[in-house]
Amino acid sequence: MIDTPVPRAQTAEASPGSFGLRAGAVSPLETLAQSIASIAPTVAPALTIPSVFGLAGNATWLAYALGGCSMVLVAISVRQFARRSASPGSLYEYAASVLPPSASALTGWALLLAYAGTAAAVTGGFTNYGNALLKLAFHFTMPPAVLTAASVGIAAWIAWRDLKFSARLMLWLEGVSVLLIAMVVAVTLLKTPNGFLDLPQIELRGVNLFHLGPGLVLAIFSFVGFESATALGAEARDPLRSIPRAVLNSAILSGLFFVACAYTEVLGFRSAGLPLDQSDAPLQVLADRSGMSWAGPLIAMGALFSLFSCTLACITAGARVLFSMARKGLLPAAASRAHRHNETPHVAVAFIAVFTIALCGPLAALGVAGADVNGWLGSLATYGFIVAYLGVVIAAPIHSHRWDRFRPRDGILALVAGGFMVAALVLSVNPVPPPPYNYLPYLFALYLAIVSVIGAITRARRQVERPGKL
Repeated sequence: MIDTPVPRAQTAEASPGSFGLRAGAVSPLETLAQSIASIAPTVAPALTIPSVFGLAGNATWLAYALGGCSMVLVAISVRQFARRSASPGSLYEYAASVLPPSASALTGWALLLAYAGTAAAVTGGFTNYGNALLKLAFHFTMPPAVLTAASVGIAAWIAWRDLKFSARLMLWLEGVSVLLIAMVVAVTLLKTPNGFLDLPQIELRGVNLFHLGPGLVLAIFSFVGFESATALGAEARDPLRSIPRAVLNSAILSGLFFVACAYTEVLGFRSAGLPLDQSDAPLQVLADRSGMSWAGPLIAMGALFSLFSCTLACITAGARVLFSMARKGLLPAAASRAHRHNETPHVAVAFIAVFTIALCGPLAALGVAGADVNGWLGSLATYGFIVAYLGVVIAAPIHSHRWDRFRPRDGILALVAGGFMVAALVLSVNPVPPPPYNYLPYLFALYLAIVSVIGAITRARRQVERPGKL
């Protein structure tokens, strides 16, 4: 996981302007925190793994292993760009440097939905854990819509106010949460009556691999966001070194963590004779059965902080993608402004926060269960990430060729990584998943069609108003 040093001949050409953002504000560790917080490693074991188990059964660990492998392959492709250029536009800027404008715009629009959708999805878990803690401590609960608005509103305010503070906050919140979960996983494995070998999982009993698709898509959702450190290209310290390391390391570490958590949760619930897919607090159940009941409230609090941290990280990254797209003329020019004092893309932050609320607000107001909000919007967001990742995977070997560094393995990597992404898309619709998951691919396609038309019109108008400036 140690990155190869970037030749100095490349760094001079790759150094970006700050675009009005605070250059060098984020340390390498805080850059890694941005990717880790976007992944929100606490969310998968606390909320997503039970949903994946409902779809994939004993192949839950396999879904996470395949998802992890695919994300590492994508991370290697992303690293080819991140070692040579840095900008606030994340994967959109990488695609725009190689692909035709229409294809790169598609990558950008998909990425915007991905970040906003992820920020919206985790509000479902935030309301669940928030109300659980309120009931435990104060014996009352709050309407989900209030907690949703509070989560997005406070995260947007922090993202508007200070990037460095938000990066440090995300680092501490995720670190404590992951440590607690790792303790529960270790104790569960050690205290399982029949040992930690679970033959039904190892042998994939009752699993039809052709029905693994929907579970794989949801498992991939647990990883998405690992690339979000690339959005800090104008603000990270030593970006050509810190960002590639953050991208690859976050993908590898989260993959190992998720596979261990998935295997342990399925094992622990089977040993207890409990249905994992019907549990809304699996970690607390495992903690109680492992003699760590004291850890239950702490894990719930850690999950709450992690979910909030994910919302913050996604708004931070999504705002910078939106900021970059506005600079390219795909969005109103106001979104390309940076705050004079805070040196953050404040208008873009507001845009992405409103988009997030538009996705999760109506569901919260209707009283949809938090796990369903997370599952539905998470799957929708995953389509956005998959399309964005596919765009970068296609662009990576072309980019290497233009740098006269193309190697046959670059082409093989693109084929394998792209194959994973295409397979995830195909398997998510065939066989047809249960409602409402069966409607999500078509909803995503409709979104891309609408925003592509809007983006083309906006760009055409700006070209008329400011010819030669885009």
